[in-house]
Amino acid sequence: MTVSARSDRHLAESAKLGGRPARRVIELRRGGRALAGSYLYEGDGLITGWHSHEVHQIEYAIGGVVEVETDSAHYLLPPQQAAWIPAGLEHQATMNPDVKTVAVMFDPQLIPHGGDRARILAVSPLIREMMIYALRWPIDRPEGDETSDAFFRTLANLVSEALDHEAPLSLPSSEHPIVAAAMAYTKEHLDKVTAEDVSRAVSVSERTLRRLFQESIEISWRTYVLHARMLRAMALLAAPGQSVQETASAVGFDNLSSFTRAFTQFCGETPTSYRKRVGPL
Repeated sequence: MTVSARSDRHLAESAKLGGRPARRVIELRRGGRALAGSYLYEGDGLITGWHSHEVHQIEYAIGGVVEVETDSAHYLLPPQQAAWIPAGLEHQATMNPDVKTVAVMFDPQLIPHGGDRARILAVSPLIREMMIYALRWPIDRPEGDETSDAFFRTLANLVSEALDHEAPLSLPSSEHPIVAAAMAYTKEHLDKVTAEDVSRAVSVSERTLRRLFQESIEISWRTYVLHARMLRAMALLAAPGQSVQETASAVGFDNLSSFTRAFTQFCGETPTSYRKRVGPL
């Protein structure tokens, strides 16, 4: 279908704030008064910098992978999933190359119970098609009208229901300096990381490392690294030309059957099935 909305790269570019200390509120409506609206992002890789919005946002990944970081967690948005970012939540998004997303923004009055944290949602076909249809009403238009307001009120009700069905596509974060350093090292060395490597890197014993993880984020280091590997695998499998075997090796599995078993248990489908569903057309 043909939509009237343009590819609003400049809206995403406006969030380039030069790093975490410069957290600001980005006025996506640009002075407009519409209750809700949309924009399409497609283009090169982009790191937005830390910022927040005056509106709620749900962003659907048509293709490519988006990563969203908040103070409390790191989220992965693979193709055919949606990220919920409530108004006022400080976050940073990383748009991987060749990404294409549709975002719909809502005035908080349309979804009064949007919560205070990001979530990844497995959206229904109806929500997906309505988000694409919403591209005819850009978020920065001067004002809404009776037709668009009615449409977005209906979509807001559907999104409110979807918020109860969260996908487990996030990693916890920690303010504890040793745990945060251990997390960073773990994610940088997923292909071969061990607890011994991490404990040496952060200068604590393995026993202390495990205790700090349990106390700080209430899951073990072993569980953390498994989840990190599965999220990285999901992102890799969505990329063009990436085989299941290459992905398994990249996230630390020497045995393909072990990787397939772990991935299926985590995602509810095999790596091959997932790759066919979300990979490039």
